[in-house]
Amino acid sequence: MITLKKKINFYDCDPAGILFYGNIFSFCHSAYEEMISSFDLKLNYWQNEEFVVPITSSNANYFAPLKTGDQVTIDVNVSELRTSSFELSYNCRNQSGDLCIEVKTVHVFIDKKSWRKKELPPEIKEKLITHLV
Repeated sequence: MITLKKKINFYDCDPAGILFYGNIFSFCHSAYEEMISSFDLKLNYWQNEEFVVPITSSNANYFAPLKTGDQVTIDVNVSELRTSSFELSYNCRNQSGDLCIEVKTVHVFIDKKSWRKKELPPEIKEKLITHLV
């Protein structure tokens, strides 16, 4: 599991001072980037000649508000691992430890030349397995 802490700034919020619903995806993407960075890969995950890894599905469930000044803790795990894709699950908690938001994203490996699905590279699959819940 990778954990990221982030302070909710005023500019992250709507006029009521509550985290704007779409901004949680930016926070979760930062946690995803931290996870990939922790893999210490030999290949460049973000910019390479062989593949891209778009998000093909994302959803969020909101249980309690996060407000300006709150500290959010985001835990990210791999919830599913398939031949050419993986799903990440994010639990977003406030400073009291209450679950406020759950997010899921599905990432698919696409061959840059054919623009078709391709198998996960073995090095990446090995690292994702270590975060599989």
